[in-house]
Amino acid sequence: MSQELERVYTIPLGKVLLSQSQHRAVRAINMIREFARKHMKTQEIKIDEEVAHLIWSKGVRSPPRKIRVRMTKTDDGFILVSKYEGESESDEKDTKKSPEIKQEPELQIEDPDAIEVTEETLKEETAEIEKPKADKPKEEKPKAKESKPKADKPKEEKPKAKESKSKE
Repeated sequence: MSQELERVYTIPLGKVLLSQSQHRAVRAINMIREFARKHMKTQEIKIDEEVAHLIWSKGVRSPPRKIRVRMTKTDDGFILVSKYEGESESDEKDTKKSPEIKQEPELQIEDPDAIEVTEETLKEETAEIEKPKADKPKEEKPKAKESKPKADKPKEEKPKAKESKSKE
């Protein structure tokens, strides 16, 4: 077989969600292998590193629902499953067809000195803003009446119930 066989497939991986959450990405890789065996009629399958990274990109628990791959049958008799990148070429064609958006020129001001802001003017403005805050005396809030500590008050001894009874 001197001629390489190449096909592009979209592999549905929705059934991966039926397996345990801890094994979903592994199951997705196995499903890709099963799909390739069925459609390309060969037992030896090699999955490209980019495809594996795409499956594992969101972790073991949430692989993609479907994946678009290119399967190539080589002279050695194995199938190479790689990421399909034909979509980027079609995107470039679409952008060429779409009309270009023209940017409006910026408005030019007749008197640029009127709006020109320099470091000096900024310092002056910030100094004016800060001065009234610093010049204003802080308003003193009326303080609550001070209570005397309890230690200063003489304690009146209350007779204890047991001592109040006279023993005869």
